[in-house]
Amino acid sequence: MTLGMGAAAPALVTLMAPSPAVAQQFPAFRQALAEGVAENRELAAFYRENGYQAIWTGAEDAARRTALVSALSRAAEHGLPEARYDLPGLIAAFEAVETERDRGLLEARASMTFLQYARDIHSGVLEPQALIPDIVRVLPRPDPTELMRDFTSGEPVSFIRNLAPSSPEYARLYRARQELVQTIAEGGWGPQVQAGSLRPGDRGEAVIQLRNRLIAQGFLPRIATASYDSLMQQAVQEFQESVGIDADGIAGSATIRAINVDPQERLRAITVALERERWLNIPRGDRHIWVNLTDFVARIVDFDQVTFETRAVVGSRSNQTPEFSDEMEYMEINPDWTLPRSIIGEYWGALSSGGANHLQFVDGAGRVVPREYVNVAAYTPQTLPFEVRQPPGPGNALGEIKFMFPNQYAIYLHDTPSRSLFAQDTRAFSHGCIRLQDPREFAYALLAPQEADPVTYYHAIQRTGRQTRVPLIDHVPVHLVYRTAYTSVTGRMQYRADVYGRDATLYNALVNAGVEVGA
Repeated sequence: MTLGMGAAAPALVTLMAPSPAVAQQFPAFRQALAEGVAENRELAAFYRENGYQAIWTGAEDAARRTALVSALSRAAEHGLPEARYDLPGLIAAFEAVETERDRGLLEARASMTFLQYARDIHSGVLEPQALIPDIVRVLPRPDPTELMRDFTSGEPVSFIRNLAPSSPEYARLYRARQELVQTIAEGGWGPQVQAGSLRPGDRGEAVIQLRNRLIAQGFLPRIATASYDSLMQQAVQEFQESVGIDADGIAGSATIRAINVDPQERLRAITVALERERWLNIPRGDRHIWVNLTDFVARIVDFDQVTFETRAVVGSRSNQTPEFSDEMEYMEINPDWTLPRSIIGEYWGALSSGGANHLQFVDGAGRVVPREYVNVAAYTPQTLPFEVRQPPGPGNALGEIKFMFPNQYAIYLHDTPSRSLFAQDTRAFSHGCIRLQDPREFAYALLAPQEADPVTYYHAIQRTGRQTRVPLIDHVPVHLVYRTAYTSVTGRMQYRADVYGRDATLYNALVNAGVEVGA
């Protein structure tokens, strides 16, 4: 989408072609350009390849200049650091060109600005793992030389537009951000609700405040009622669903706090979500598994449609689940559980006193060592020369199935015999792995493409009680993500708590990089 460039347009679009006298000074342009890109190896390689021909500063380059200026003028709409690209300075430099040396240095500056913008909008402003070690994504950074080649051989406007993620979620977040910026400019969502709680049948000023906030946030049509009626109850339920609160239609203290959140805070969450979406600017897989850690839900997604979902328990604040993508390769029905060294210590007292009889010691050859042969007191959890394993069975900590995408973090999805935690709204209780409320149904859905009767197939294996690995013929991409702001398939914004505090760190880093939230 192209924006006008105002008074700057004539200076950029009609930049004069070199006169014959100036053309004789071309070596000055070439020398300045070479100097300007010398410290950028990829850019220097591109210009050597093209014989140091201009792509921005020639009379025939007006379309590229216009496309770049248009994109930079809208960078803030994407939550990008507009000042980083210094569009006013770039325009002033175009207007101030007097010599071929000026033009060569400007050519280098325009290319470096383009590459910085392209990198930022394609795969993110930040390097997340440098800020939060548990974000272990490999960002899909574009190759600068290939970017320059492709850009110069393509249509400038569409090429720059297509640098941003093409995912439907990015487009929905972008629209939601624009709408919220407009809402804030027009005064926000109105007065906060001045009540500790409200329920159906209530009347009064606080109910009116609740009504008005629900209207402003799109959960109620414009109505004049002053009572907490059935229509308002339904709106409250829809609002509660959008913020991850049990949807009982009663505006309790948690609901009141959520509806009183300032729109500026929601804008910050969307801005961080756009950055996170840029980090994941990769093919997701037509079918993939999507686990949003802040939402405590695991979903199977087919062609951008959720086809199965189940509640999940994720890592606690002290044992946080990392963010990464991988491929699910197989499931294990009737799994055993080998305790990580970090967890053995929790059982050490019982092991030392002869308890925890549900656990086995296993030597390096995979043989079970009788407990009476091991003097546990002679070791520590770190020096114990055996693995500690819980065999398959009804009480196994992994339940009756685990879903494996082998990774260095020892993270996987699994069943659990501890069912009570799924009733909580906030479900951050595990040691890092992801427990599923409905693991059997999850397995059936994954097996359906390769088994005519996945239910019968599954239970035939499960009833044997034997640990059995079942390969997935087609591996399924798994994405462990962390979104405090995301959209439903209908486009309605969903917000969740920053359970690990990661988004607060990222927001501060974006601000330090020059992102202006509210722009």
